[in-house]
Amino acid sequence: MFLEQSFIVTAVILTAAAFLCLYRAVVGPTEADRVVSINIVGTKTVVIIALVSLVFHQEFFLDVALVYALISFITTIGIAKYMEKGALE
Repeated sequence: MFLEQSFIVTAVILTAAAFLCLYRAVVGPTEADRVVSINIVGTKTVVIIALVSLVFHQEFFLDVALVYALISFITTIGIAKYMEKGALE
């Protein structure tokens, strides 16, 4: 019971931190700041999904978190290539 409550509190704190990163993504002074903050939001989302998996005792959510992490990684690479070359090749 206590462990599940601590997971929920941790998920709430991570959600608040993700919203702060979203603020940085909107207001960020450079494009690199925006990309890094969106990547951080993706990472926090994966951790939150993993915590939800632990709270509800559903391994399926871990599969969802893994797929989300892979999509986030591929997207970050695509954005980095676009920022470097100006076009995706």
